[in-house]
Amino acid sequence: MTRGSILVLLFILVLFAFGLWVLLPMDSEKLGRHGLVLGLDLRGGSHLVYQADLSLKDPSQSDDDVMEGVLSKIERRVNAYGVTEPIIQRQGHDRILVQLPGVKNVDEAIKLIGQTALLDFREMELDASGRLVFDEEGKPKWVAIAKATGSDGVEKELTGKYLKPNATVVLNPQTNEPEVAFEWTDEGAVLFEQITQRNLRKPLGIYLDGEPISWPTVQAVIKERGVITGLNIEEARMLAIQLNSGALDVPLKIIQEQRVDATLGADSLRKSLIAGIIGAALVVLFMVSYYRVPGVVASCALIVYVVLLLTIFKLVPVTLTLPGIAAFIVSLGMAVDANVLIFERMKEELRSGRTLAAAMEAGFKRAWPAIRDSNITTFIACLILYWFGGTLGAFMVRGFALVLFIGVALSMFSAIVVTRSFLRLAVRAVSSPAAYGV
Repeated sequence: MTRGSILVLLFILVLFAFGLWVLLPMDSEKLGRHGLVLGLDLRGGSHLVYQADLSLKDPSQSDDDVMEGVLSKIERRVNAYGVTEPIIQRQGHDRILVQLPGVKNVDEAIKLIGQTALLDFREMELDASGRLVFDEEGKPKWVAIAKATGSDGVEKELTGKYLKPNATVVLNPQTNEPEVAFEWTDEGAVLFEQITQRNLRKPLGIYLDGEPISWPTVQAVIKERGVITGLNIEEARMLAIQLNSGALDVPLKIIQEQRVDATLGADSLRKSLIAGIIGAALVVLFMVSYYRVPGVVASCALIVYVVLLLTIFKLVPVTLTLPGIAAFIVSLGMAVDANVLIFERMKEELRSGRTLAAAMEAGFKRAWPAIRDSNITTFIACLILYWFGGTLGAFMVRGFALVLFIGVALSMFSAIVVTRSFLRLAVRAVSSPAAYGV
């Protein structure tokens, strides 16, 4: 073997050792925690698709700017909620896909993500003599949105856009009830000071998306800080997240909702692992029985291929869905199809009278155009599947396409580099043509 061949072989062994170090220990119980990233269909959770009403956007903003802003705010809400490995993607012109692994309370997730969360403050309506105005049901009427004069002398509405993104849930030391503590920006403090001053010892309505959530009585003039009361602990937590993420620029409507049971995912994962083991064993059995020494070489290369592919899945990381596992199992068979072309070419060269080493090199050289062209067509199919899966919201199709693309790309490296290096060793050790199926 040449010096270059030895270096390539050492490089493969180092990659293989690194892959084992990354993957081990790993079992089916740890796949979702310390190993591979499991998709929604295997781990369970919520799959939601929202549609934005762009007809209500600010005319000065473009559709793309509004959608990017909504996407960013949803990401902040989901991350603050504590969901691990969420998937939040824009689909088409006005849709957003949200996948929340491990979240089973879909109603709570819908409320957290889809609520516009526009906070405003309202004063009680007074008549000309300064008395409260009541509606037909005997309830006090509220002014649309409280206004005050800003630092620039312009009258402005007091809304949540003047809040700093640092709202927190606190417990009232006297009642032990949860409250949401918030802080105004400099401009918001100017407005809030005027509003609380003229509403001393009067209720001040706090509204979220047009619905009243609290109407505390103003006990003192407040400037920079305030609290929102009348909430339970979970409502307070969700409100704090929404206030910190900011109000959505346009309303969202849920158009698709799917709940996935983790039990189904665990059973599918177990059966898929069994299918993968059986499939790999059958491939190895066929290769060894039909091609003999080259079959053993291909089987060793297949082991390296599996380890490197799983290493890529873990390090990137690639979210593994059930169709993705199917693509992985398919790629096991495809990983040796290039070897089949090479070995058949190699046998033809041996029958024509070439030496074993020359036949091996010629087999790789002549098989390469067919391997290259067949894999390019598979790449094109994977790219089309991935694009359509993203456009139509079929996340399982995208998972299949991504895993198959990576698997086919790595199979080219496995066939041309790994198998070739191992076969060069085998040719030096076993020189009988009969051991190569001739």
